[in-house]
This record gives sequence, structure tokens and C-alpha cells, in this order.
Amino acid sequence: MRRRRAPAALAALALLAAACSGRASREGDSGKAPAGGFTLSPEQRQKVRTLALAPRRFRRSIETTGTVGFDADLATQVVSPLSGPVSRLLVSLGTGVEKGQPLAEVASPDFAADASAYRKAEALARNARRIADLDEKLYENGGIARRDMEQAETDAISAEADRDAARQQLRSLGVDDAGLEAIRENRTVAVGPAVIRAPVGGVVVERLITPGQLLQAGTTPCFTVADLSTVWVMANVFQIDLPFVEVGDPASVTTGEGGAALPGTVQYVSALVDPTTRAVAVRVAAKNPAGALRKDLYVRVAIQSRRDSTGLLVPASAVLRDDENLPFVFVARPDGAFDRRRVTLGTRVEDEEEIVSGLAAGEQIVVEGGLFLQFAESQ
Repeated sequence: MRRRRAPAALAALALLAAACSGRASREGDSGKAPAGGFTLSPEQRQKVRTLALAPRRFRRSIETTGTVGFDADLATQVVSPLSGPVSRLLVSLGTGVEKGQPLAEVASPDFAADASAYRKAEALARNARRIADLDEKLYENGGIARRDMEQAETDAISAEADRDAARQQLRSLGVDDAGLEAIRENRTVAVGPAVIRAPVGGVVVERLITPGQLLQAGTTPCFTVADLSTVWVMANVFQIDLPFVEVGDPASVTTGEGGAALPGTVQYVSALVDPTTRAVAVRVAAKNPAGALRKDLYVRVAIQSRRDSTGLLVPASAVLRDDENLPFVFVARPDGAFDRRRVTLGTRVEDEEEIVSGLAAGEQIVVEGGLFLQFAESQ
């Protein structure tokens, strides 16, 4: 008498049959998958396009980060030329100024001393010039030696230089031409507060003084004036990319997502390595027409190397990411199967990625249909 199979056994047989059917669809017509890979049916293969790898010449784009600073060739710190308390500030941060424009007023007690020094210097210069002219006539008539005549001329030039310095000091205090003439004639001069002026044109980017603050002549920094049409970006370049960065390479600077790329040029490559980050500082001079690049702003920098390189490039669409976010590509084998291959990426060249390791020249990689293969592999 035949024994009837239990319902549980029948269910197990049905599951096994379904599994075999699914495996056959993945193994292809032969029913057996090549070791280490998987195959597709002819219909499925039509969704996949491959490309044979070959070494190509290209120019690298080194992408890194950097920090914005002032162009030291176009920025200067304004130091007070006189002593005394600040009586009034005439500009605020962000104000555009021209060379010679007043920045602040100072109630300086130095005016009387400077006016006296100018009177003395003016008198000495006039007297020295008169003596030099007389000695020149005496020399022409044989009355003195040439050496004495030349010494008198030297004394006159020195005295005139001292007079000019004293005059310039009074001008820095706000004395105009009428006031200088009055001092020369020993007349009383009414003069307003001394003035600190901009030595160059640009934008006031730092204000370092406040009303009432006591200034020391030649010592106290007051303002920083900078031309912001060009800024310096200090980028960090690591050892692997350093051989491809040279002075003169074009670069672009981006402030953030969706920000416009501003053009620049590599001006300097440091000879020192930062002991903490192991990076080398590279200075990029970048155009800043709209003022988007501000001091200490964190930016992205892309340096376009002018040196040719040779390597394997694959379309960026061919590179996928696994569950660990590691890059890989699918490689087509001669027997028709496909392998997943982890790769190491180098630089990005427009819409292509450099493959540093993991692939060899002559191999066929999947450039279209990679996502389909990734889905099919997981089934």
C-alpha cells in the first residue's frame, strides 16, 4: 500500500522547484553559471553596453579646499602718523576710499612742535641755499676752492630735505598750503584736527581704532585698506597631486553649492609641508568682481594641471557604489559572464573618472546598464 506524502513535504518540494527555475534563468542556456560571475539572457544583454579600456593622455584637475585672504600686494595696514586721541571716525567698514581720503581725525598735541620744526627747517634751508649760491659765484671768480663750493651745495640740499620732511608732517596733520605759508611768515595759524589719510585706494576692510583711543605715532595700526578686485586663496594640495601643480596653472574657486566658479591662477607653491595636515600650501590669485570672496571664507578650489598624464579613464556613469560606499565597476568576461570589480579612483576629468587600480588595459567594462546589472545580481 502506497504512503501519502505529508503536506509539509509537498511544500518543501515546491520551494525547491521554484529555486531551481530561478537559478536556471540566471545561469543562462547552459544551466551552469561561470565561477565568480553571473550571466544574462540575450534579451537582458541588449540593455548593457560595454567599452574596451585603453590608456589615454589627459590633464588632471586637482580638487581641494582653501581659505580666502587679502591680496597682500593690494592691501595695506594704515598706521597712525601722529600721536593723540581719536576725535572722530570718518569711514566705516566696507567704505570705498581713494588715495589720500581722510579716514579719521585726531586731536594731536604735536602741532605746535611740528610747526616750530617747520619754521626752523624753512629758515635753515633758505640760509643754506643762499650760502651755496654765493659760494658758487666765489668759485667761478676763483675766490674759494671747488671742495668748499661742493660742500655748501651739499649742506643746502640736506637742509631742503629736512624742510620738505617737516612740511609733509604738517600736511599729514591737515595743514593746507595757506596754513604752511602762514607758518613760514610766523603768523598764527588756526588748524583743525589732524587727519589720518588712506595711503592707497580700495575698501576699508578692518577698523582697529575707536573714538577716544590714544594713538602713538608710527606704532598704532588704525585701518586696513584693500583692493578686493583680486584676492588670495590658500589651497591645500597633498603629496599625490603635488607633482601636477605648477605656478601659472589655471584654477577656479567656488564658494558653495550652485555658486559661480571664479577664475584664478596659481601664483606660488610652498616649499614646506604642514606637519599636521601633511599638505602643501598653494596660493591662487582669484578674480573677485562682485566681492563674493571674503576674508577667511572656506571655498572649493579646482586646479587645472598643464602637465600631461597617461592613464585609464572610464565614464563616470560606469562607476557604482556598494553598500559600504566603495566604488566598483562591472567587467564583462570573455565567457559572457560579468564580474563586480572594486576600483580605486583618481582625478575626475570632466565626465570621466581616472582608474588608479582595479582594472587593466584591454578589459571590457559596462558603461551603460550598470544599475540593471546591480539589480539583477541581487536577485
